[in-house]
Amino acid sequence: MLQSNVFRKKLLASKNKRLLAVIALFSLQVVILPSLLMAQPNADNDSSYFLKYPGSITTRFYVSQKYTDFNIQGNDGAKDIKYLPNTTLNMGIGATYQNFSLNLAYGFGFINNDDDKGKTKYLDLQSHAYPGKWSFDLLGQFYKGYHLGKDVLSTSDKGYYYRPDIKVNLLGLSAYRVLNHTRFSYNAAFLQNEWQKKSAGSLLFGAEMYYGNIRGDSALVPSSSANQYPQAGINRLQFFSFGPGVGYAYQLVVKQHFFIMGSATVNLNLGFSTESTGTNKRKKTAVAPETFFRFAAGYNSSTWSLSANWVVNRLPSRGAASVKNYLLHTGNYRIILAKKLYPGEKTKKLLKPVDKILNFL
Repeated sequence: MLQSNVFRKKLLASKNKRLLAVIALFSLQVVILPSLLMAQPNADNDSSYFLKYPGSITTRFYVSQKYTDFNIQGNDGAKDIKYLPNTTLNMGIGATYQNFSLNLAYGFGFINNDDDKGKTKYLDLQSHAYPGKWSFDLLGQFYKGYHLGKDVLSTSDKGYYYRPDIKVNLLGLSAYRVLNHTRFSYNAAFLQNEWQKKSAGSLLFGAEMYYGNIRGDSALVPSSSANQYPQAGINRLQFFSFGPGVGYAYQLVVKQHFFIMGSATVNLNLGFSTESTGTNKRKKTAVAPETFFRFAAGYNSSTWSLSANWVVNRLPSRGAASVKNYLLHTGNYRIILAKKLYPGEKTKKLLKPVDKILNFL
């Protein structure tokens, strides 16, 4: 019996190590891939529209929150079932040097006291990179534990219907070419290491692909509402989608310092989905438009920046049961205070190894 317990502990430890290795590898890709892309040489910018600060270090303090929720659309007259995660509001610090960014954040207890909603365990890896001519998004999201809105189908004294068994996994990649990259800067709005002084916009074109897996130990639609939803009995949805897209981004600048930026892309994705009810499976192939929005507003200058930004992706998937959709929303919003610093001679010497690595890349 003792040997059996020891064996189980070793097996569990081995599985945990493999899981940590997979997470570490994916985390490394999320950090390194955008850095490799951003290290590529870019065409000269029009300095009358925006300025770059290649020798500076942009430091930042920020507050942010990430999320991935999903909706189940019902029959006519029925409200969508909206499953929400209980993610933390995080406080963090970060820095950008030569377009390489590193941010560290933590969800402190004194700003997160909503345990009544139930716990959500999650690993949310989002990377949004803007290397001049391109805009890249890399997503790796793994969530477990969802709740409905306040007093929706709840029998709990806490007022929330909670499903600790529901899991959502999403992997995604998008790439868009920024046509007017010499006059329009995404970095000014999102990374604060550049300064957009005049209003400008750009057409965008590119493509994207996603893989998703939503599942629960029992049906995703609560039994008390089963007659209103054609997805009743479904306990798992898998989907894969890809397709081309176009979009437009514009940054309005007032008196050189105050800005509002908006960006939207629309993709005609070809999607393949599989719904499961135990051993039974139903498949569907359909075209569903996907949209990706980015917003930012604030104050920017050669030294200080105060801004807020929001990135949100709307990803539908067509079920086989009817024309009704499943809908994933994934996003991240931040409030950022940033300052550009110019390193002295001693700091420049310390940064020489970093310069060599970035120049090599």
